Amino acid sequence: MDRTLTGARRRTFREMLADRAGLLDAERYEAVVNRIARTLTAAFSAGRKVLWCGNGGSAADAQHLAAEFSGRFLRERRGLPSEALSVNSSAVTAIANDYGYERVFARQVEAFVQKGDVVVGLTTSGDSQNVVLALEEAKKRGATTIAFSGNGGGRVAEVADITLVGPDGYSALVQEVHITLGHIVCDLVEQALFVERDASV
Repeated sequence: MDRTLTGARRRTFREMLADRAGLLDAERYEAVVNRIARTLTAAFSAGRKVLWCGNGGSAADAQHLAAEFSGRFLRERRGLPSEALSVNSSAVTAIANDYGYERVFARQVEAFVQKGDVVVGLTTSGDSQNVVLALEEAKKRGATTIAFSGNGGGRVAEVADITLVGPDGYSALVQEVHITLGHIVCDLVEQALFVERDASV
């Protein structure tokens, strides 16, 4: 369930900014971000692909992060096999029509995922049924599963091999943490794959 703000009271800029204070706590997130980066680096190094899924704003974040790998993030380098499962509107609408919306990602995982691939699910509540089913299907196929969640983790935290649990609160706050930490993951993966170590270090 999406946590939303209710009530008619207007909120000021400073109040909204205060909602975001301390959201990016390095001590809280550093270990899991590094683990996610190592996992994606290993998959790309082995010639495997990374697929992403989410709904609404999380679908946009999934597409955004997939594109950072298939296109580029900060460095000129070869494209990396990464795609979001929400981008093919014909597939999404056909699967939703034929099997139900809860199967839109799992069906594509069934079609595309092989052992050694990585499937990343983004859900601010942690309980999006289609993301949960996608991760479950991915595990059956020998893929590594990663969840970007919030609000305590939810059901995806029970399924995924690795879970980044963002803050409690309404979706926008969780998504802001997801995309910021996702960008850090992109940078760490590019460095691991394409930046030579300084021999003097």
